[in-house]
This record gives sequence, structure tokens and C-alpha cells, in this order.
Amino acid sequence: MTDTVHPEILSVPAPPAPAAVSATRLSDPVPLTTVTPATAPPAAPVKPAPAALPPTPEFPPHDLTDGVLWVLTGGVRTHLVDQERALALIADAAAHRGARPLGVVSINLDHIHHFGTRSGDVGRQITATDPVEWLNLIDGAPIAHHARRLTGTEFPKLSGSDLIAPVLDMATATGVSVGVLGGMPEVGAALRSRVAADWPSLRLSGHWTPERRVLDSASGSAELAAEIRAAGTDILVVCLGKPRQERWIAEFGAGTGAGALLAFGAVVDFLAGRVSRAPQWISDAGLEWAWRLMLEPRRLARRYLIQGPPAYLALRRPVMARGHG
Repeated sequence: MTDTVHPEILSVPAPPAPAAVSATRLSDPVPLTTVTPATAPPAAPVKPAPAALPPTPEFPPHDLTDGVLWVLTGGVRTHLVDQERALALIADAAAHRGARPLGVVSINLDHIHHFGTRSGDVGRQITATDPVEWLNLIDGAPIAHHARRLTGTEFPKLSGSDLIAPVLDMATATGVSVGVLGGMPEVGAALRSRVAADWPSLRLSGHWTPERRVLDSASGSAELAAEIRAAGTDILVVCLGKPRQERWIAEFGAGTGAGALLAFGAVVDFLAGRVSRAPQWISDAGLEWAWRLMLEPRRLARRYLIQGPPAYLALRRPVMARGHG
């Protein structure tokens, strides 16, 4: 590139001395050599340096359920995993290894009633774009039979009551903390006594039993989530009943700071001994719903006898949608 020439800094060469100059001509003017500055092309504009890009993490965050096989059950994704895989995903979430917190949901006829394709529930739905990702587990014989019909493979029932003891075993072994949200205030002492007896080394971050008006208030729920975060909770067991617990997790779960949020319904009452679980042979026969209906008919009759049959019909409609992730 040719440099720009500036006339004001050109040097002017001295004129050559004449061969013979008489004394009488010394006063004559001596012509100077005229110098014409060279014309240079304009300089090219200087491009600004590109902005520095942020460093790329060695292992970018991703959703923990990426690649997990699923089928549609009444319009709801249900992940097909065994207990070992489910516990591994919950452990990863508790260690905050995912891009988003992990909400763990039991898929049963009650869930299809509230969140399925033909749901008449006008409340907030839960979706893949929520601030939490969802791990949807088989809960109940109809869902397990549906998954086997679509895939030809047997997958286990993984209800919250089945998983809670292994989850607490895992939390004790890894040192992560567990909090419980829900249940009546009077079960608190029995819950702490059970945890102290069966999991003495478990870090219990707290047991929150808010009034319904707090849960129904956005500001009250946000304050509750902040309190749970301040307690340093890694796994939050949310026992508010369907559909409130799933909707609360979708709206406020990320604010709790917990990596795993388990929508486990009546688990707090099972742990505290307030409600008895069905005998194993009844559960294996797919009749745990009848056992619970016998124990709590006023609370559960509508769920099992009125809402359940239409949800079962929705489940039986032909569908072949399945995938990974």
C-alpha cells in the first residue's frame, strides 16, 4: 500500500550551483526547483477486530432425558426406564448436571385426566418448554400394559411410593440434601422420626407445610421457593396432589434451587405412617387403586370412579407415537 504524501513535510532539494557567477549577478534571483507532490490512493478503512467469543464449555449442559425412549399415553409422553435408570437420572439431577431442574412425574389415569390430549382441565398444562424438564414414569397397571402393547417389552411400574426409599438411600450415600413440601403440619414429627430411624445420616433440609392460600398466590409461592433455596435443598419431594404439585413445580420449581423435584403425592403420608401402603400382592395385581379407595373413599371416589374411566378410554385409543429424548 502506498503511503499518503503530505506536501508540508516534503524536503526541497538545493538548486545546483551555476558554473560561473559574476559578482555583479550575485543579487539576481536563483530559480528553485519546483516539486510536485505525488498523488496517493486513499488508505483502505481499517476493519475493527471481531468481538471475542465466550469460551465454549468442554461439556455443554443438556437435558438429562435426551435419548430416553418414550411412548405417548393418552397424549402424554411416558419415559420407558427401569428403576436403576430412573434413580441414575434423579442422582444426576440432584448433582445439578442437567441444563434444567428435573421434574419427576407419575403417569397414571389421574395424570391423563388432568394433562392428556382430551383433558377437560382448563388449568395450566405442563410442556417441554417449561423451566424444568420432565421425567414421566409409569405408575399403574393400565399405563404399564399400554407401554407393553406398543413396544412388546415389559416395563416396571415406578410410583413415588416405590421409589422414595431407594431415592433416600441414594441421597444418604451421595450426601445430597432432601426437603419435603406438603402434607399436614401434624405429620412433621412422625416424618422426622421415620427419617431418623431409617436414614440417620440423611441431610433433611426442611419440611414445609404451607396453607393453600400461600400455594394459590404467586408471591406467596415465590417466597416459599426462595425459603427452600436458602435451605440448600438438592432434592425436593413435592406432595401437594395432582394437578397442583405438577403445576407448582412448572411455575416455581426452578426458584427452589433443587436439581430434582419429585411429584410424589401421598408419599409424605406413607413415610409418616399416616396412610398404609397396599400389600405387595395387591400392588402386583394392579389393584392398589382399590386399596387406596377403600382407605380414603370420600377423597378418592371422584378420582377413581368418575374421572378414571374416560381417561382409560383415552389411553386405549389407537396411537403409535414413540421416540427418543
